[in-house]
Amino acid sequence: MAAILLTGATGYIGKRLLPILLNEGHVVVCLVRDQRRFDFDSLSKQALSNLVIFECDLANRESLEKLPLNIDVAYYMVHSLDTKDKGFHELENQTAENFTYYVSKSDARQIIYLSGIANDDNLSEHLSSRKNVETILAGSGIPLTVLRAAIIIGSGSASFEIIRDLVEKLPVMIAPKWLNTKCQPISVRNVLEYLYQTLLNRETFHEVFDIGGPDILTYKEMLLGYAQVRGLRRLIITVPVLSPRLSSLWLYFVTSTSYLLSRNLVDSMKNEVVCRNKSIREIIPADLISYQDALRLAFTKISQKEIVSSWKDALYNKDLNKDFLNANEVPVHGCFTDKREYAFEENVERVLQNIWEIGGDRGWYHANFLWKIRGYLDKLVGGVGLRRGRRSPVDLRPGDALDFWRVLIADKINKRLLLYAEMKLPGEAWLEFKIKESGGHFLLSQTATFRPLGLLGRIYWYCVLPFHSFIFRKMAKKIITYRPKQVKD
Repeated sequence: MAAILLTGATGYIGKRLLPILLNEGHVVVCLVRDQRRFDFDSLSKQALSNLVIFECDLANRESLEKLPLNIDVAYYMVHSLDTKDKGFHELENQTAENFTYYVSKSDARQIIYLSGIANDDNLSEHLSSRKNVETILAGSGIPLTVLRAAIIIGSGSASFEIIRDLVEKLPVMIAPKWLNTKCQPISVRNVLEYLYQTLLNRETFHEVFDIGGPDILTYKEMLLGYAQVRGLRRLIITVPVLSPRLSSLWLYFVTSTSYLLSRNLVDSMKNEVVCRNKSIREIIPADLISYQDALRLAFTKISQKEIVSSWKDALYNKDLNKDFLNANEVPVHGCFTDKREYAFEENVERVLQNIWEIGGDRGWYHANFLWKIRGYLDKLVGGVGLRRGRRSPVDLRPGDALDFWRVLIADKINKRLLLYAEMKLPGEAWLEFKIKESGGHFLLSQTATFRPLGLLGRIYWYCVLPFHSFIFRKMAKKIITYRPKQVKD
């Protein structure tokens, strides 16, 4: 049994690695910026007994002073690819240096870092930054194990969702020339296996390994491979005339990525990401999963509604990065509100579940085409749009992305869901649902709140007010009456 420090515990890989470590009996110290985003409910009581949570910010060295020093292994899985306020290269350097300062004072016997394949000479800024982090971590003097991966395929992964968006939505693609770049995708299951099997494995100390699946494919072949798994016919025509900016915009408008993320991804796609150093396979003989089998496994998880983590839950709005969950009480003063309350005698659990399944594939119960138009308009001005969808069709947690909202409160016991708008607005917006008991019957309370920013915010509110009058009224009523076909009271 080892004492393990896990950074990125609420991230895509960290959420999946944590239960593996706990189930093997290790004591895990998780670093999170806000423990309210931590999913305690998914862990057993026995696992929770070996879990320690510390709130800190790796960008703030002083916040690391309270961390324990009696650790055996530290996993470093922090990336800043979608950073807005500073270049991700600067921020990644800063967080890595702060982490190194802390871990060098600890009892750690190993650092494990999940990086990106960086074998080309002319690396993108993204891959160059990852490689530089490796150098910083090696400076701690503690044995470092680096696992370099290319595209990770799994339910909820960024790569899987981008491929899914492109293939499902576009029967014909006029695509940029970087679709001919070679890549070696890897299943998320293999990534987790390597991350665990390198734990205190002395053969991996002071080593850098490329990890990948058994297939080397171009991005075009990956798109067509997805189409084959889904039984779709797709035509892809590559052209040399799309600039990096146009390619980024193409990804941004078709998929659920932000523009910053799409720009950084396009910049990296000029680099061939194929494994060269494959010696990890001699040390850890993993059963490598093919690309198409990884896709099938992802769809199995989706169909079973068992998506553990999603890249979409990464915070997009820089103002939300640290304290956004503190906004769990909707402001009153200086706000406009649209409040609807309706009594009902329907099955209260079904109505509550209707609230919990709002957005995503279910939609917003009324005038979905208007919600889609609002999403397209948001994309045009640099917002997130509606394409993020949701991590799970039935479950919500604080911090989850929900179309162009962010979940602040998802309290089923008290029957309250509170959303905060991440769309581009001249102000701030909240959408709240509550179910209350009143006079022997139940009452659905639905409140849209908008705090305007200056005159432009007030003009915006009055412009959308006519739409609110029928959208929100009918939305609330349909939440009460909606019956999924498979549900029988």
